[in-house]
Amino acid sequence: MLAAAAMLPFGKVGVAARKRGSIYQELGIRPLINFQGTHTTIGASKIREGLHEAMEEASREYVSLEELQEKIGERLSRLCGTESAMVTTGAAGAICLGTCACLTGEDTAKVRRLPDLLGMKTQVVIQKRHRNGYDHAVRNTGVKIVEVETRAELEAAVRGPVAMMYFLGGSSHDWEWETPIPLAECLEVTKKAGVPLMVDAANMLPPWGNIPKLGAQGVELIAISGGKHMRGPQCSGILAGRKDLIRASWLNSNPHSDSLGRPMKVGREEMVGVWLACEQYAKLDFEALDRESARQADFLIAEFNKLKGVKAERTPFDLTRRVHRVKVSWDETGRGLTVADVEKQLRAGEPRICVIRGKQWLEFTVFMNEPGDEKLAAKRMREIFRG
Repeated sequence: MLAAAAMLPFGKVGVAARKRGSIYQELGIRPLINFQGTHTTIGASKIREGLHEAMEEASREYVSLEELQEKIGERLSRLCGTESAMVTTGAAGAICLGTCACLTGEDTAKVRRLPDLLGMKTQVVIQKRHRNGYDHAVRNTGVKIVEVETRAELEAAVRGPVAMMYFLGGSSHDWEWETPIPLAECLEVTKKAGVPLMVDAANMLPPWGNIPKLGAQGVELIAISGGKHMRGPQCSGILAGRKDLIRASWLNSNPHSDSLGRPMKVGREEMVGVWLACEQYAKLDFEALDRESARQADFLIAEFNKLKGVKAERTPFDLTRRVHRVKVSWDETGRGLTVADVEKQLRAGEPRICVIRGKQWLEFTVFMNEPGDEKLAAKRMREIFRG
């Protein structure tokens, strides 16, 4: 059990930093209080305390990147419950490199040829409901996406020139469906066909236990974000899985100059940062973190419901993780305030607060917040609705 201060997302350091001057003030930028969630466009998260010093230390010495990837990969693979692992540029970088690995294996001639698929398999299978903007990381290798909706279609598809199956492991709270072909069934089909399966697990944290479960199921590749709830460097990720595929991913990446993944450079600082973040993250008391988020969400609901004509309620949890979200709605015509008006005022006010805007509602995601952020949000909403 970690000390109470360590269990909270950021603690006093983050609060103090908000009060004093910063590099952003020099640039004329006002920081945000985050009620959107782990969105890349606003920084995704804050690096875990203590990592800055370790990353700075790593930057002071020269080191063999291959040796560093190997040693850190060994430690990450033990945490993930897989044969091997490596550090990547976010989950998207992991997805791209994992796809490359399934196309080329350890054949360096094929590595140099990508995205020209001459002599390679040319397709990746994805369930139609798993299509998303991040599967561009699959497509930029040159493959053709084959969409399937049933097990029969999947069984037919894997008989073609298929290099890999992509499976979206996490699901958004607004999806009103279960995965048409569950992971266990997909693995039955792909293993029989000898086709590696990759799980995009960027949306599966917390808790950490979701990751070793995938390893135990025999998933060949797992793509993980290091810069979101794990609170490693924002540009970091982890690719974990089968040893030969991780080795092939490494050959397709930095520092190998003639490779599709060469632009996805991971520095020694990010390798050290995400490794230490993962070590700490795997030991967190996720129930304590959940209780704190629940407390803040309950406070927001109670305070928002005191505002005349405002209805605040919880949004259903994701299928794969517990994220506390508060949905706020009101009669826009009666109040003379649209959701766009309120969002704009929240973002322009003091402090600046960012939320998610729907068609007729706002949503406050209570996920990575400092204790006390909820009071600031309630205060700003009172000012807006009573003003």
